[in-house]
Amino acid sequence: MNTESLAASLFQQLQQGQGLQQVSQQLGIDQNQASGAIGAALPLLLGAMGRNAQEPQGAQALLGALQRDHAPASSGGFDLGSLLGSVLGGGGGNATNGAGILGHVFGGNTDRATQGLSQVTGLDSSKTRQLLAILAPIVMSYLAQRFANGGNPNQLSQALGQEAQSANSGGLLTSVLDQDGDGQLGVGDLLKLGGGLFGKR
Repeated sequence: MNTESLAASLFQQLQQGQGLQQVSQQLGIDQNQASGAIGAALPLLLGAMGRNAQEPQGAQALLGALQRDHAPASSGGFDLGSLLGSVLGGGGGNATNGAGILGHVFGGNTDRATQGLSQVTGLDSSKTRQLLAILAPIVMSYLAQRFANGGNPNQLSQALGQEAQSANSGGLLTSVLDQDGDGQLGVGDLLKLGGGLFGKR
């Protein structure tokens, strides 16, 4: 099993080819800004998914969504270039509906997530919301390529749980996410940890 975190692996893929350039152009920011923002946004998305997947029903629902809407159409697997084209071009239905995916991932906390990401990256919240909406379908398709074929909810839950913990080498991310015990995502704390994961400034 690959020990590299899902967030780090996907981050590297987005840095290669045209991915980073396309995202930066779409947001109207330079590539260094885009790279830093992506580095903070990916752990936020995967950490939130990991939190949802801790519940058996949550893991089952997520796996079902991956298999239904995001499974690779061919054995070629994860095609970032084509996927980005569909996301930025507005095609692809549920598979590229970033706003809809964010609603499932964050529930009523999407505004908090975008504002927290904005504080960390220095981008305005409209841009961070746009970035999360671009990345959400990419994260889902990446997970589908890894888990949709022959995967089970336990494997998905375990991988995403490790993903949440990998943002914090001490393994304390879960408690940080819910510092006040209210069951809500501690976006600001997660983003600080996520920024450290990629060595952000």
